[in-house]
Amino acid sequence: MTLPDAPRLYKAIEATWPAARRFESDGWVLRDGQGGGSRVSSATLLNPDAGTLAGVQKMAAAQAGMGQQARVMVRVGDDALDRTLEGAGYRIADKTLLYAAPVGKLAIQPPAVSSFITEWPALGILQEIWRAGGIGPERIAVMDRVTSPKCAILGRIADQPAAAAFLAVDEDVAMLHALEVLTDKRRKNMAVYVMQAAALWAQDQGADVLSVAVTQANTGANALYASLGMTVVGQYHYRFLP
Repeated sequence: MTLPDAPRLYKAIEATWPAARRFESDGWVLRDGQGGGSRVSSATLLNPDAGTLAGVQKMAAAQAGMGQQARVMVRVGDDALDRTLEGAGYRIADKTLLYAAPVGKLAIQPPAVSSFITEWPALGILQEIWRAGGIGPERIAVMDRVTSPKCAILGRIADQPAAAAFLAVDEDVAMLHALEVLTDKRRKNMAVYVMQAAALWAQDQGADVLSVAVTQANTGANALYASLGMTVVGQYHYRFLP
């Protein structure tokens, strides 16, 4: 099958990790993240004509009016904007890769040594695992806002909580977010089993593709997704004004 391209996964990110408020202003898409992280609080260029220094300054002023730091998601095709932002003193952050794979490639029943619960709302133990990984209530609020099919995945080993993840579907694409494995449960293939459980759930929802976004700096996660045969289909990074 043909894997989705970067613009398709940008759309999936919007649907499966939504801002509290999203609106258009002066050629930009602005997002109110309410503390939920860069994905839900960064601006994206809508009209290339707004990618000038003057347009960037309008965007920054609008973000300041929302009580947010000026932050832009620079996507494939935004090369001219990237140069403008760099010239305006915007620093680069969180270079991110977009991975995708056919759901059927990953939809393998995990071994009996592990067990999974896939449901929503998220159980309290899931939220504890996320908190241990730095995923607090503001990001859990992002999950609550998703209106498409979604689930939280709780992975267990030997009847002990081990891992948590959030999964949601945008039409034919399922996107995994917030994968966390407890420190003392790592090196037990738990992340692989979570991905397999995610693919099985996505398959039940009619999705054809499982996707994730991961920073280039996260070498462990990149090695995991590459080992599963997932393909890099796009990228993005952020620029922010200190």
